[in-house]
Amino acid sequence: MSRLRVSAAAEDELRAAVEWYEERRPGLGEEFFVEVGRVLTLILRHPAIGSPVPRVRAEHGTRRVPLRRFPYFVVYRERNAELHVIAFAHARRKPGYWRHRS
Repeated sequence: MSRLRVSAAAEDELRAAVEWYEERRPGLGEEFFVEVGRVLTLILRHPAIGSPVPRVRAEHGTRRVPLRRFPYFVVYRERNAELHVIAFAHARRKPGYWRHRS
């Protein structure tokens, strides 16, 4: 299993999404958070499970895994024995806004 590192920007996105869903319906933010945890566990166990991100150079090794029930992707890169989560990206908003992140 690899080590997980989540960028500060991704943490902010996750926090904002949890709050947004929780405002819509009590408990929905927690459901979103649990789903993110499920996907992160899956990625840690099987780092190559994500699909390469379209229009991102392959040598960057950027991959994404969609969440169930929610229109989000976990966007990450594998570096040595570390998985770096770059974004919790909404599937329909500002495609590729996170590309400048390292």
